Order: sequence, then structure tokens, then C-alpha cells
Amino acid sequence: MIQRPYTVLLIVPTGIGAAIGGYAGDALPVARAIAQVADCLITHPNVLNGAQLYWPLPNVLYVEGYGLDQFASGQWGLRSVHQNRVGLVLDQGIEPELRVRQLQAADATRATLGLNLTDYVVTDAPLGVELRTADSGATWGTIQNPDSLLRAVERLITQARAEAIAVVARFPDDVDSEALQQYRHGQGVDPLAGAEAVISHLVVRTFQIPCAHAPALAPLPLDPEISPRSAAEELGYTFLPCVLAGLSRAPQFTTQCSPHIKDESEIWCDRVDAVVIPETACGGSAVLSFSHSQAQIITVRENQTKMRVPPSRLGIKAIQVSSYLEALGVLVAHRAGISPTMLQPHVAPIRHLA
Repeated sequence: MIQRPYTVLLIVPTGIGAAIGGYAGDALPVARAIAQVADCLITHPNVLNGAQLYWPLPNVLYVEGYGLDQFASGQWGLRSVHQNRVGLVLDQGIEPELRVRQLQAADATRATLGLNLTDYVVTDAPLGVELRTADSGATWGTIQNPDSLLRAVERLITQARAEAIAVVARFPDDVDSEALQQYRHGQGVDPLAGAEAVISHLVVRTFQIPCAHAPALAPLPLDPEISPRSAAEELGYTFLPCVLAGLSRAPQFTTQCSPHIKDESEIWCDRVDAVVIPETACGGSAVLSFSHSQAQIITVRENQTKMRVPPSRLGIKAIQVSSYLEALGVLVAHRAGISPTMLQPHVAPIRHLA
């Protein structure tokens, strides 16, 4: 009997200090491993972006967080593509030399990777990114001129026929901050991640088009004690290459689904078989949506976060595992149609339903 493709959703929420996936692409090894188990893996830029480092995974869908929430709720579907034309938005607040670095990175991805980029646009006003930290320790942020960003994106879509959008915004330099020092040493929360999510969410919500963000920052002083989990962000002047590579194959969003016409290039939420999430980060929209579906939710205990929202607090039924290695074993059993409890030495007898 032919079975449909086994599809897994991997989520590591942004800006909440995840022990794995809270740094510079350090959840990418997890994604690579799950991609060997699943026919299709759906995940988001926070998992796959590693500044100048990335890894081509043909069966992985790169989906921005707001779009992921819409997908999970059944409002949007994902349509696979061969290649997107990627438009680049540069913040007017980026200094001339730093702007050149971003443009050189974009040209490098064209010449070396063969990516299809449109002409770029500079916003008509500085975006004015401001960073914030919640009482929980999670990070977020705002932009002072969101209309300027939206005007730039609209130009790329209408005049340059862009199919996906990369945004580079000038972020505040705070070299001496304790939060940044902790992050660089693998002990804190990414101070930029929450604000980055605000930028990409705004674009995706407004235009229903793939989008991801790369911050523009002055190079940091050399520190020989940098954590390996943060080290990818120490390699150069720009974090743009992974964003352009991811967006080049990011699925398009679709809002039309007919139960009588099946398009094999489209995936809807009812195709998801399993969701893998940090154990204390179960309060997000996507997880709550899938908690009412047939998808098997798997929570990973060792990937601690600042959120402290386990599945039990929300009444979510989940298989709780200690590590991603154990999660991989559960996925293998689930794909094979084997109950994970049958792989343990003690099996309880079947019970009578009163």
C-alpha cells in the first residue's frame, strides 16, 4: 500500500532563549537529522538561518513565523516552488560602507549560488528599530517607520516582480551590554530575534509573501571565548547569505483549497503528522492549533526556554522526551506506525472502556 509523505513540523520559537535554537542557527543540526526521517520537514528561519552558514535541504520548507501560524490554523497552504525571485530591502539608516557589505553579499549569492535577485530598494526613511526585553527575559522590538518598509516592499513586488522579500534593517549597536555578552557566550537570549520577527511578520501579514530579515550591525570586537552556538555571527559583516538562500526556495502562501481538487505542490495543515517543540514553549499559536488535530506533538525537555509553558499547563496531549535524539526515535516509530510505548520492556495490558 502506498502511504502519503510523512510530514514533520519543527518549531523553536524566536527570542525566548531556547537552549538549542536560541543562537546563530544552532538548531540546524536538529533540522538536518529530522530531514533524514521525514519525507517533508516544515520549519522556520530561526531554525535554518546561521548568518553566513546554511545547508541545502531539498525536502525542507522555509516558512516565516506568521505564515507558519496561518498554515497551522488552516487559513493558508504552502505551495512548493523551484525558485523565487528575491527582492532586497535595505534600511535607509544603514551607513554607506555597511550598505556596500550587504550588496556585496547579495551579489555573492548571485555569482556563487546562482540565486535570482531583483534590483534592490532603499527605504524612503530610516526604519528606526528599537529593542525591548520582557519581564520573562524574552526579547521583542518595534520599528518607528513601518509604512516606509511596506512602501519599499510594494515597489519590489509591483515594479521588480519580487516573489520573496529579504529585509536588512539597521539594528542598534550595544557592544557593551550585558545581554549581548551573555548571548555571545551561550548563556543569554538573542537580543535581536524578537524585533526581527516583528519586521518579517509585518511583511508577510500585509503581502502574503515569503519574507525573512537579516540585521545590519557594526562588526563586534574579537573575543576568543565566544560560544560555538553563537560563533556563526562572528564570521563577517553581514548575516544576509542564509536569508537569501532560504528565501530562494521558500514555499509561496496560498489561501485557496478545494477538497475536490488536490494539487500535489501544495501542503495544508492536515498533512502534518508530527510537531516537535521545546517542552516549555507550548503556548504559541501554531502548537495550540495542532493540539486540536491528529498530529502527534512531541516536546523536548532539554531544550529549555524562558517561557515556562509546558503542555500539561494547557491540557495538550504530547509525548514528552528528554532530547532531540529521543525525539528522532519517536519519529521513526511514528512513521512506521508503531506505538513508542511498545518499544519499552514493560507493556500494560489493554483496558476495558467503562
